[in-house]
Amino acid sequence: MVKPTKRQIIKCCIALAIWLVFILWIHSLLGLIAVPFIIDAYITKFIPWSWWRKSKNKHIVSIMSWVDAIIFALVAVYFVNLYFFQNYVIPTSSLEKSLLVGDYLFVSKMSYGPRTPQTPLHMPLTSHTIPVLNCKSFIEHPQWGYKRSAGFGNVKLNDIVVFNFPVGDSLATKVPAEGLYLMAYPIGKEISQPVDMTNMTAEQKRTVYNFYYEFGKKYIEDNSTMYGEIISRPVDMRENYVKRCVGLPGQTLQIKNRIIYLNGKENKEPDNVQYEYLVHVKAPIPNELAQELGISREDLSYFYSKESVYDMPLTKKAKAGLLARKDIVVSIDDPVETTNSDWLYPLNKETGWTRDNYGPIWIPKKGATVDLSLENLPYYERPIQIYEGNTLSVKEGKIYINGKETSSYTFKMDYYWMMGDNRHNSQDSRYWGFVPEDHIIGKPIFIWLSLDKDRGWFSGKLRFKRMFTLVDNIK
Repeated sequence: MVKPTKRQIIKCCIALAIWLVFILWIHSLLGLIAVPFIIDAYITKFIPWSWWRKSKNKHIVSIMSWVDAIIFALVAVYFVNLYFFQNYVIPTSSLEKSLLVGDYLFVSKMSYGPRTPQTPLHMPLTSHTIPVLNCKSFIEHPQWGYKRSAGFGNVKLNDIVVFNFPVGDSLATKVPAEGLYLMAYPIGKEISQPVDMTNMTAEQKRTVYNFYYEFGKKYIEDNSTMYGEIISRPVDMRENYVKRCVGLPGQTLQIKNRIIYLNGKENKEPDNVQYEYLVHVKAPIPNELAQELGISREDLSYFYSKESVYDMPLTKKAKAGLLARKDIVVSIDDPVETTNSDWLYPLNKETGWTRDNYGPIWIPKKGATVDLSLENLPYYERPIQIYEGNTLSVKEGKIYINGKETSSYTFKMDYYWMMGDNRHNSQDSRYWGFVPEDHIIGKPIFIWLSLDKDRGWFSGKLRFKRMFTLVDNIK
């Protein structure tokens, strides 16, 4: 071993200090494994890290220099994506017109603090599936517990948040956007014999709901050609969703005639909130007018020519703009609201709620205790069982958690209520319930690229006005 120079020692000390601060920040002592390798790279040099630099073969030097640079770049990008930020593209219209399909977001994991990987053995820079090969990108075991490093703050009311799909724990591979929770119960109810539950006790109703769910699950399993294989995914390998947080831990949320109330106080609606309307017209809406009002081709697609009516989402601005065109628009009506709550959370309780009149429902808070009864159990059963890992059963009208009879439960995590700004075209908490804190990924900071799928490259595909727009300025 050659005696190290003063410069080498200083470099090694700086690298070690940075690494030790990093592993303390992420709460992982496993990072100490890398310490001997850092010392060796700078001082002892037992491992020939740069053996190729001494080669007399120019081709080897050239190739290995590229390999070295690529490996360094991939490792750096992997750690940056894992702990600092990642890119995310808006795939659906659920947040329109605040965020548009084709917006590319710079998502900060530092805003709420990055999570320690819960599934450590996975293919870097992939989600849950390896492209082309179409196979899992991860090995399910081992699974590490949930830990989050310190960040700049917590989720705030009306923040736009990226998170893992809560009901993506079990799903059918051919319909990955629909968790098994959302599919099995409605299918089971539809294809089985209808049961009159009018005079049933809460426990009897629970038995019927469980039957519907299991019946629907069995139907999905037996029809794999249509639905695909039923699989499970760990928390950090579930689909990424982006919605607006409209309810915080400990708040009671209620929706009255489309307006959200928190603890009885009205919450401000986003400026670009959209609702669905029936637009009666004399003639089809021209593309020029649609583009001027921010109406996409997807919005225009539900046109019923026989009735001369569009069924489309509109902002206040777009609605006013259409009403001003008396030469095209006859009238704009609200669609008839359904009272069927079979598709709304919780699926195993007849609430009579609708997408526009929902609740009240209390959002669980870490350390808070809720009194449990068979009447309110459907609201909190999934958080207790699926998100916090307890066993839960009901016998002879009594609730048992982890085998012990109980009448209350203290939550281990904070939960949030997420909704899209395109209120009538958003699969959100009204359908699948609470978002646990361990599902939170990060906060979009700005839009770095925006592509309009309805336009060509030479006709406005690049939405320059949206590029480098701060997401916090989109209210």
